[in-house]
Amino acid sequence: MNYLAHAYLSFRNPLLITGNLIADFVKGKKQLAQYDPGIQRGIRLHRAIDVFTDEHPVTAKAKLFFRASSGLYSGVFMDLVYDHFLATDSNRFTEGSLYTFSHEIYQEIANRAPELPPAFLEMFQYMRQYNWLYNYRTLEGMERAFRGITGRARYLQTPAAVIFAAFTEHYNAFREHYQAFFPQLQAHVENLLQMENR
Repeated sequence: MNYLAHAYLSFRNPLLITGNLIADFVKGKKQLAQYDPGIQRGIRLHRAIDVFTDEHPVTAKAKLFFRASSGLYSGVFMDLVYDHFLATDSNRFTEGSLYTFSHEIYQEIANRAPELPPAFLEMFQYMRQYNWLYNYRTLEGMERAFRGITGRARYLQTPAAVIFAAFTEHYNAFREHYQAFFPQLQAHVENLLQMENR
């Protein structure tokens, strides 16, 4: 999953939010141990979400739409696709509530900036400046996100426009995959958190 889903599946718990968002920038047990136990919990939750997503048969099927254009990067683009449909899911967000939620997340991260990885903070300034979490809602925002990934992907030669065309061509199928998958992911996360609290 991408940043919006990780934030959403933190259920407004500040420490979970922080850990869930910085997890990709925390490597190994030594770095993990530097953080508050609540943030460590968010980092572990992020990793559990990624494993569940990557191993799910719905994700595997959806990634096939990107396979020809993006190869091994198809999972990265699927993470964005899931965030787009989460952002447009009227059962979870209105346009206004997504805007408010996004800024609450940015503020929570900004409050903890001194203790967070510098590489994450470098990325975060762009996330906040360009309001990534909110703009996953729009096709324009998604197109910018696709361009950003292709620009940073060392081994991806396909132009962003070609990969984005695969997204728009199969848009309705992607939405159906999101609808089949995301409730299962949320139930899985809720179950993990409940088991931890026992």
